Amino acid sequence: MEVVRTRRSIRRYKPDPVPDEILNQILETARIAPSAGHTQPWHFVVVKDPETKKKLCISSWASDAPVVIVGCGDAEVSSRWFMVDLAIAFEHIVLAATNFGLGTCWMGKLGIDETIKQVLDIPEHIKVVAVTPLGYPAETPGPKVRKSMSEIVHYENF
Repeated sequence: MEVVRTRRSIRRYKPDPVPDEILNQILETARIAPSAGHTQPWHFVVVKDPETKKKLCISSWASDAPVVIVGCGDAEVSSRWFMVDLAIAFEHIVLAATNFGLGTCWMGKLGIDETIKQVLDIPEHIKVVAVTPLGYPAETPGPKVRKSMSEIVHYENF
């Protein structure tokens, strides 16, 4: 519960590199995520090169992070569920990163992904769904006000 409660969207990162051992453990959480029909329609492009990150045309603060992860879904493998499946796996990445003291910021890119696809040579049938910078936070945002349980949870009927 602590990881879920403390996760924040981070928009400022330290330049410290993320150790490959930690990065691989984070990516492993996405690999083992559940998917509809066990299709696993996801792909993740890990970008560390500063020039490539800038070419992606994402926010400058995001490209300043040591790592950018591009989450993609294969529409041929799962045309109906690839977005949901990618979202589940991507949330695993976000929570695992928090567990290791790293920050992320989920940035939706579905439908506005042409530049990213060109820069990273992503095939046509693969859809860019989300991007996150990944690195050690250079800020500590506080919690945001959330709706109460009574506003969002309904028992037996709406």
